[in-house]
Amino acid sequence: MCGITGFVTTGWGGDSRAVVLRMAAALRHRGPDDQGDYVDAQAALGMSRLSIIDLSAGAQPIANEDGTVHAVLNGEIYNFRELRARLQARGHRFQTQSDTEVIVHAYEEEGEDFVSDLDGMFALALWDRPQRKLVLARDRMGEKPLYYYDGPGAFVFGSELRALLEHPDVPRELDLQSLSRYLVVEAVPAPHSILAGIAKVPPAHTLVVSPGAKPQLARYWTLPFAPDRSIGEVEWIERLRHQLEASVRSRLCSDVPIGVFVSGGIDSGAVAALAARQTDAPPLQTFAVGFEPPSYDERRFARLVSARCGTEHHEIVFTAADARSLIERVGGLLDEPLVDGSFLPKYALARAARGSVKVALSGDGGDELFCGYPTFLADSPARWLRAALPRPVRRVAGWLVDRMPASSTYGSIDFLLRQFMRSLPYPPEVRTQLQLGGLTASEQLCVLAPGIRQAVKSFDPYAELTNAIEHSAPRDPIERLIYHHARFYLGDQTLVAMDRASMAAGLEVRAPFLDPALIELAGRIPGRLKLRGWTTKYILKRAVAGTLPMAIVQRRKQGLGVPIAAWLRGPLRDVMETRLAPARVRHRGLFDAATVARLVAEHLDGRRNHRKILWALMMLDAWCDHYLPRQCWT
Repeated sequence: MCGITGFVTTGWGGDSRAVVLRMAAALRHRGPDDQGDYVDAQAALGMSRLSIIDLSAGAQPIANEDGTVHAVLNGEIYNFRELRARLQARGHRFQTQSDTEVIVHAYEEEGEDFVSDLDGMFALALWDRPQRKLVLARDRMGEKPLYYYDGPGAFVFGSELRALLEHPDVPRELDLQSLSRYLVVEAVPAPHSILAGIAKVPPAHTLVVSPGAKPQLARYWTLPFAPDRSIGEVEWIERLRHQLEASVRSRLCSDVPIGVFVSGGIDSGAVAALAARQTDAPPLQTFAVGFEPPSYDERRFARLVSARCGTEHHEIVFTAADARSLIERVGGLLDEPLVDGSFLPKYALARAARGSVKVALSGDGGDELFCGYPTFLADSPARWLRAALPRPVRRVAGWLVDRMPASSTYGSIDFLLRQFMRSLPYPPEVRTQLQLGGLTASEQLCVLAPGIRQAVKSFDPYAELTNAIEHSAPRDPIERLIYHHARFYLGDQTLVAMDRASMAAGLEVRAPFLDPALIELAGRIPGRLKLRGWTTKYILKRAVAGTLPMAIVQRRKQGLGVPIAAWLRGPLRDVMETRLAPARVRHRGLFDAATVARLVAEHLDGRRNHRKILWALMMLDAWCDHYLPRQCWT
């Protein structure tokens, strides 16, 4: 795991080595073990390395036999040994045992199509000097980030925004449309970024650049949906169980110690159980984070998983005091604004785990692929209510729900009902997004400052979301929900939070559920076996039933919820009131001070639970402090 960066130029006259070293140094947290660079007349590659495979000889950038092709890799190629053997049989000579080296030889053999053979989580850059061609590529689901700026004098790329901003040609300017996207999606979805002119390489895409030519973006893989109804339930269970074992086994490849993050749910629990079976002595280590409020604390379930698997278990408790100590740093830690409240405890857990291991497995992806979230259950009732109830009746029901007392407990009925009712008037894709989080168009216009409101009034971020789903997703409602969750929730939020939190601590996190073979198997399993009645993840629960305690298999879905609502009314109240003070909001100029003051007041007196939008505003404010400290939009 590393941070990668670099640029190609069309006659830039600066000191390329000094610049690329500065860019790589900005990513030192991602790769504290080593730093390397390659520079020629037109290109520069830089990297900071976290050594996982071939600790002694896997330094990057790495070259082919004659030094004409150089590559840097952020991530892991899990099938590198298989690819290496195939390439050696075709006459390629290897100098190291690293997974990165297969990239340059695979490119020599297959050209830009080589990326289709890679099983891994990766963002990579390859410079072909004779062809004057830079190839960028990102993994299928977006586990690893990759940003770029296509300017008049240089094409610049890097794992994080901070690396690009070390290049003198890259501007720092807030993208107001991406501000709108942030308020709607609670993140900035690919291919966009929060800064104007900087974009992300989308997951499952390559980007080919030659100096002076327009970059060529191409998709090499699509989330597959091909349900096979000729196979019975029992056989699907067996196939899923077998593939899960294989996926976990492939992600245990490492020359350093490996642990597992466990939450007490079936996804991370299954990963821990299968990893424990395949790990030699000493015992596998597991790591969990908990909270003081009982409704948010899952540590007792994590202990059940640990006891069943025989792991060496570690726990931390994340408190409001811990959150307070990190909030001043969070803008820099995130690199790009993100509303996900689990980011801070994930970072604390990664730091704790890094004291014992260098790699951790997670259960990320199981809920999206196998219909684990409450939003999957909400879709059918929402369709029925829209068809059965006249609009006036729905408005009255929404009015009554809106006046329920606000609770701060995890998954409270009032919060879930409000999310459901406020989303009911909208078409399916928008409805699902509102249930996941974010503002409606009218709510967004209210919270934006008048000048910003005017600047984005003709922009509809929901149109981008619905068009992406319409053009890429199948017609089946369950499969469209899976695509939506995988593309916008997993890819743009969950994986981003995990990458930034873990890499800020110098820890690599791998997700066996995102093994391409497992994803393709899941795409062939009919939706009725994933969501059966009110049972979410039906087929997955059947597959792991003999592996985990039934208390884990049968328990209600609980994500890594954080008691932000209560903290903002109590120990973090002064932090919120400082960051969202009317004078500060007016000076920044992005949001309407009166509206923000109303949201704060309603949250503090318990009339509403506004923790999502308030946290979104606080995270953006912290990010602006770090990246745009002297800018205001008044």
